[in-house]
Amino acid sequence: MIRSARKFLRRLGGNRDGVSAVEFALIAPVMVLLYLGMVEISLALSVDRKVTNAASALADLVAQDDVITNGEMVDILNAGAAIIAPYDPANFSARISSVSMDLTGDVAVDWSDARGTLARAEGSQPTLPAGVLTPGRSIIWVEVGYAYEAPFREVTGDFDIEEEFFLRPRQSLVVSRD
Repeated sequence: MIRSARKFLRRLGGNRDGVSAVEFALIAPVMVLLYLGMVEISLALSVDRKVTNAASALADLVAQDDVITNGEMVDILNAGAAIIAPYDPANFSARISSVSMDLTGDVAVDWSDARGTLARAEGSQPTLPAGVLTPGRSIIWVEVGYAYEAPFREVTGDFDIEEEFFLRPRQSLVVSRD
């Protein structure tokens, strides 16, 4: 009986049938997870690129004018949502503010409009990066956000993509709001 058990174990140890199937079963879940992760990353990078483009375009549209009307502001904020397409515009938020610095160095919000978030209070004193604003000048400050909902939430989860853009007015020292 021991002899027949040894023979069986030798034959079993030398048998290589099914090794590929076992290796595939061990590696397949890792490869599928890597594939889904790469798809998720490329989708998120595409949304990030669109958020950056939207922030840049909104700042550029406002900075090209010297007086912005309510109708123009609605159109500009809607243009930001159009830039995000084909992604869901309901997840898009934008805030456009004109911020100026007086000759004493005090910074204040002149006006602010928003879509999908709250506008900044007129006269509030935001903290800006150093060197963005100089005394006697103003800037257009655009903050854009997108609440990214991952198709494969189990891999990366949902997260927010945000971008800020600063641009000086081109036609005048300050872009006024009508």
